[in-house]
Amino acid sequence: MNFFSQGGAQSPVKRKADFTLFLIRLIVLVITAAVISIVYHVPAKAAFHVEDFLEMRSGIVIFIVVLLLVFSIRKADEWERAIVLRFGKFRKVKGPGLFFLIPLADRIAQIVDIRIRVSDFSTQKTLTSDSVTVNVDAICFWLVWDPQKAILEVANYVDAVVLSSKTALRNSISSHDLSTFLERSDIIEKQIQEYVDKKTTEWGITVLHIEIIDIQIPEPLQDSLSRVAQAEREKKARIFLAEAEIEIAKKLEEAIAIYAKNEGALKLKILTILNEGLKAGNSMMLVPNSISEELETKDIFGLKALNEIKRMNKGE
Repeated sequence: MNFFSQGGAQSPVKRKADFTLFLIRLIVLVITAAVISIVYHVPAKAAFHVEDFLEMRSGIVIFIVVLLLVFSIRKADEWERAIVLRFGKFRKVKGPGLFFLIPLADRIAQIVDIRIRVSDFSTQKTLTSDSVTVNVDAICFWLVWDPQKAILEVANYVDAVVLSSKTALRNSISSHDLSTFLERSDIIEKQIQEYVDKKTTEWGITVLHIEIIDIQIPEPLQDSLSRVAQAEREKKARIFLAEAEIEIAKKLEEAIAIYAKNEGALKLKILTILNEGLKAGNSMMLVPNSISEELETKDIFGLKALNEIKRMNKGE
């Protein structure tokens, strides 16, 4: 019989087999039997008479007492607490480590795991405040801080936490619109946590955090929301391009002011533009009249001399 099984839905995590307590009991019994056999000179023969039994009465009584004491030894892990009842009444919370029970009087009602647990829960076809049907899946992080209250005041504290979380989730869905659920789920999670924790604190349980992991909405509404989101993204993209154009215009305005004050910088810019065009290997370049007149006046790149040579060749 496993005195540490939590039973039913109370313990979703199974305990691993631990033979430490079994070995301790076995060693104590073997040592006791060996001592009794030495003290009372148990005959090492097949025949065992009634006289031998009467001589060993006290040894047998001692062995039975040790046997009861050995099986009254219990062990709980660091994260476990044992609820001990004595003749049906609460006695004490035992653990962790080894502890003793009074034989035939004490019993372990249940072992409680005080580590943080995760329970998932969901609601199906719940209406939001703007009459949208949604299915919401969430998880709850919680722990038992008072094992005595959790066992003595609640028949099944795991189911109690899950059902309370479901109720709180339904209330939150019905009191908020869909946009709040999609954009500000942290507010919903905080409200659910406060509601459930307020109720479970009386049971010795604390809800640490609630997380919404999935929100399912009808397909026609999904298409509508997708179009709205796409339009919103396009709107933001156009606003971003307009802001970029404004920034470019401001920079060009600053550049015009600089070129107006510094004629040499403007000429250098003109030459840079022509140089980039020639590097690109363009066979034809369109140059404004003002630039071409400037080039003829200054005879940049020897264009004027080249034209005179061409005219002389034609005259010949």
